[in-house]
Amino acid sequence: MEGLLLVDKPEGMSSHDVVNRVRGLSNVRRVGHAGTLDPLATGLLLVSIGRVTRLNEYLVGHGKAYRATVRLGQTTDSYDAEGEITVERPYTSITAAVIEEVLPAFRGTIQQRPPIYSAIKKNGQPLYKLARKGIEVDVPMREVTISSIEMLDFTPPFLQLEIYCSSGTYIRSIAHDLGEALECGGHITQLRRTAVDRFQVADAVRLNDLTPETIVEYLLPPDTAVSAFPRLDLLVEQANDLLMGRFLERTDGYEIGTLARVFNADGLFIGIAVAADRLWRPKKIFHPL
Repeated sequence: MEGLLLVDKPEGMSSHDVVNRVRGLSNVRRVGHAGTLDPLATGLLLVSIGRVTRLNEYLVGHGKAYRATVRLGQTTDSYDAEGEITVERPYTSITAAVIEEVLPAFRGTIQQRPPIYSAIKKNGQPLYKLARKGIEVDVPMREVTISSIEMLDFTPPFLQLEIYCSSGTYIRSIAHDLGEALECGGHITQLRRTAVDRFQVADAVRLNDLTPETIVEYLLPPDTAVSAFPRLDLLVEQANDLLMGRFLERTDGYEIGTLARVFNADGLFIGIAVAADRLWRPKKIFHPL
């Protein structure tokens, strides 16, 4: 059993909890995920099973889409509803028009400071562990890109947003910074990831719908993880050469460095090759089981 699983993560579970659940349901020890979701968040989590964990590096670093609910008028230490309220300020003067005036500052390439309660490491220690010990840490700013941020609804004090952003963006920081820009404070109360690159939560399975009997029905083929790469179909001898680690001659027009998903004469995915000067070099090989 191996492949890619699109899971609709429920609230209250960590991404690691989901991996453990899938590990138990699949009876496969080698299970991983790409792109962590906080326990508060729901939505799309990419879970790899078996040898597909070797392809996780190609599932990270892509753009993501979220729907977020921001509670105005309150600031918390974690920038979400799981933290302690540190400041409360009036929000009754905030209108939809005022919010629309502020949102443009959050579009494009911006600088943001990640929450202190995050998994980012400082001297080998996750920030949230340092925060729980009361250790003050200067969290550096980071550059992120917000390709779109739109207001879906405003029913005071709750503001609903739809956000398309680069990998590494903290939606909690957007909620916090937006609250500061509105001079009333704000934090996340609900967060749902609706897309990761080309993968959509609409195509995901709810974790509670998975059983040892049904999980195989939801598994996507191993090459789905790299489906954005061009396909390279090989003849029997070519596939055998690649499986043995040998280089293949190429006459195609792909640029040097292009990655291709490779299939043997039976249509089985056997790995990834990289285009070199007039050669295809094996990069990650999956020997047929």
